[in-house]
Amino acid sequence: MTGPRGLGRLQLRGSEGGRGARRRARERARQTGSGGSRRIRRLLAVAGALIVGAGAAALVTRDDRVNDAYLELTLPLRHEDIIRQQAEDKDLDAALIAAVIYEESRFRDRTSPAGAKGLMQIVPGTAQFIASRSGGTAFELRDLGTPQVNIAYGSWYLRHLLERYDGDVELAVAAYNAGARNVDRWVEDAGGADDFEPDEHIGFPETRAYVAGVTKHRDEYARNYESELGL
Repeated sequence: MTGPRGLGRLQLRGSEGGRGARRRARERARQTGSGGSRRIRRLLAVAGALIVGAGAAALVTRDDRVNDAYLELTLPLRHEDIIRQQAEDKDLDAALIAAVIYEESRFRDRTSPAGAKGLMQIVPGTAQFIASRSGGTAFELRDLGTPQVNIAYGSWYLRHLLERYDGDVELAVAAYNAGARNVDRWVEDAGGADDFEPDEHIGFPETRAYVAGVTKHRDEYARNYESELGL
């Protein structure tokens, strides 16, 4: 009797011990699994953050390319080195030169039906006047097809008109488009330069739109191409 009962107690204790060991093993497994899950969640979170960051960087890069392409179509800029050089040489605002080129030719070398040539659309008579006043003794009309000559002559003429109208940009730009004689008449009709209002006193709708366009695009070139124009 003693032996079997003792054996039974030993077996019971052994069975309880086995169950306890299994419980402890399961608890360790749960703890390990919980810790593993936490580690996995952390890794997933880090990976997600990296993916989001990479996506945001790619989006920024793509947006920059889109913005550059949009500017290329809507507000092109060419020959900025010549524009900077002429702006410094003629004491002009580089953004103003760029805006005049935009209004005249959209930075495309062309000849108008009226015979105006090149980027700044200079007519032969004005070109000859500029050449005679600026020392261009070897000048030929075909030289207006060269960006360096064309921008240099157009910039010289802008400086000449600004001096004629005491630095008034709107009057100078209006004269660049419509001619100084017309602008002189409009100024006289307005009662003087101080009373001159472009929207009211410019007699040609084309010239009113031209002055408004140059004013608008001058600001846009200054804002979007500050470094390229050396502003």
